[in-house]
Amino acid sequence: MEEIGIAPDGGTAFVVRRSTDELEYHQEIWAVPLDSGEPRRLTGGPTDTFPRPSPDGHSLAFLRKRAHAEAAGEQARHGTDDKPPTQVWVLPLEGGEAWQLTHEEHDVSGFAWSPDGARIAFWGWRGPARFLVGKRDDGKEPTARRITVGGWRVDEIGHADHHTHLSVIDAADGATAVALTGGDFGVANPAWDADGRSLVFSAARHELADLYPRPSIWRVTSAPARGAPAAPVEVLRLRGVAEHAVPSPDGRWLAVAGVDEDGAPDNAEPGLFIAPADGSAPAVPLAADLDLPIGAWLDTDLNGWMSSPSSGPFWRNTESGPELVALVTRRGRSDPWAFPVEATAGRARGAPRPLAEGDAACWQMAVAASGRVAVVGTLGSRAMEVMEPDGTGAYHTVTSIGSTWQESLALPRMDNRLIDGPGGAIETWIAHPRQGDAAASGPRPLVVNIHGGPLGGWAPTPSLEVQMLASAGFVVALPNIRGSAAYGRDWITPHMGHWGEVDAADILAVIDALIADGTADASRIGILGLSYGGFLVNWMVGAYPDRFAAAVSENGVSNQVAVWALSWNGPDYNRRARLGEPFDETGVGALWRQSPLRLAARVRTPLLMLQGEADLVCPPSDNEQLFLVLRALGRTVEYVLYPESSHVYAVTGRPDRRRDRHTRMLEWFRRYLKPGS
Repeated sequence: MEEIGIAPDGGTAFVVRRSTDELEYHQEIWAVPLDSGEPRRLTGGPTDTFPRPSPDGHSLAFLRKRAHAEAAGEQARHGTDDKPPTQVWVLPLEGGEAWQLTHEEHDVSGFAWSPDGARIAFWGWRGPARFLVGKRDDGKEPTARRITVGGWRVDEIGHADHHTHLSVIDAADGATAVALTGGDFGVANPAWDADGRSLVFSAARHELADLYPRPSIWRVTSAPARGAPAAPVEVLRLRGVAEHAVPSPDGRWLAVAGVDEDGAPDNAEPGLFIAPADGSAPAVPLAADLDLPIGAWLDTDLNGWMSSPSSGPFWRNTESGPELVALVTRRGRSDPWAFPVEATAGRARGAPRPLAEGDAACWQMAVAASGRVAVVGTLGSRAMEVMEPDGTGAYHTVTSIGSTWQESLALPRMDNRLIDGPGGAIETWIAHPRQGDAAASGPRPLVVNIHGGPLGGWAPTPSLEVQMLASAGFVVALPNIRGSAAYGRDWITPHMGHWGEVDAADILAVIDALIADGTADASRIGILGLSYGGFLVNWMVGAYPDRFAAAVSENGVSNQVAVWALSWNGPDYNRRARLGEPFDETGVGALWRQSPLRLAARVRTPLLMLQGEADLVCPPSDNEQLFLVLRALGRTVEYVLYPESSHVYAVTGRPDRRRDRHTRMLEWFRRYLKPGS
């Protein structure tokens, strides 16, 4: 279970349920009664996502990518065997078949119903190709790509040959779509204004926006004269980034999620702001002292990762006045929070509060016109289900169809500990094998698993790899070391520009504590990580060559100097993390100081490197440098390259490749850490 929408009256949630076969994923939309009744399947896939009911509740629009067989005739007419693009479809909820609304050349990425339900605004690639020379219509590559700016490649997409732009279409008959935006910029997170006459969206339109995007909020008419795109007008700007604006139901205000600090550094966590909808005054924060990020800043693959978090904000009316509802991440948990708003003055009306709390990792949220809130998320070790706040501060779990596959598994026993570290207590989840008596068996082999980001954070829900390793007899430690989000600004700041220092010290503190209390065998310590976690694995085996008996790094980083440019978002990522920039000797020195490649000659630990071949975040060209150096030095190293696989293929990649990845990881640790039977 992955995505959620909700009926206007709050009686029904619409969710996406995913299953797999050998090589493919299958996604269907289900209707879930929130009060009583059984869930029922509404669509048959093969890939149906993004369920959004109409304002009157009579129709459900969604995104569908058709199967190859369905689109064979259309492909033949166009002389291409490319996959058919994702389109908007509409399903009458009172009976009838789903029908295709849009007929776009490229994928539709998302859409939104107009307030009156008469139109649908949608967004995706549209307009002239930005870089192509000798564009072809037969599916073959063009003559060339002429590159004059950054941003020509994006992970999971490849070459970003077009900008994302906004269009509108009649929801009843699918008449010809009208383009609302065009030009040399991309549109993100559009939302209708309350009167339906315009939409607001996020876009970066300044010099060097291709390298350092600092989006602001813009407004564009929904009915352009003569059907030509109108010029958008900027209505709100924050000092950092304004990423998502939502107009209030009365049309007076804009609620904005973003960062109001110059450069939007990593330690300035995203917050909520409110401003007049006409742009007549600057935005003001709704919870300036919260020191927690808006959004789901968590790492567990049980949330699917095939959809982006739907974190809000959402407006709703209550007896005491309007509120904004958004997901907030606090200490490895993400929950829906309410932010009361003073409607006449456009400011906070009291302190924010969680609507529900628990060992939850909420991933997507929907808020009905009636004010009812529903989420999909994990709770404890349980996989994603539909939940809602029960009015007492706890969660009521509505469904069981998302976690039935866990019933046959012996899930690990999860402990939560605060381990003393050099910078303060390190919250750590520890997964123990279910089988056997730990006291009788003595210290076990330990695998320390490092999350990505570094602004991620482990949730209470163990990932599939954690479940696998614990079932094989390993103890797995999941520490939220310094640099992790959701522990306040002071937990992030010491890490910025000091990779391999405070984070490494925290990892060693966790290992030492688990050895000291008899949990871990000092001679059988392993380390594992993806992305930033892969960087830290590469770093630790060089910086501390005698501490680890085995290591697995995945889609990590070895040479910060190179990856500044090789990563599709490297310049902005490095600037916000204060890693350094290669503009002079000082900048190059800072990047090289934080590069695992610098320590390669010290590595003695057997290292398995797993890599997505299509990864544009931490690309193969960077990690292959470390592999080849270790090979030349005669070290024990293995490099596994997965074709067509992007940065998070471990969660979203083809099922057979994910299984191969898990198997190789398990066998590597079994070989060198020897967990026993």
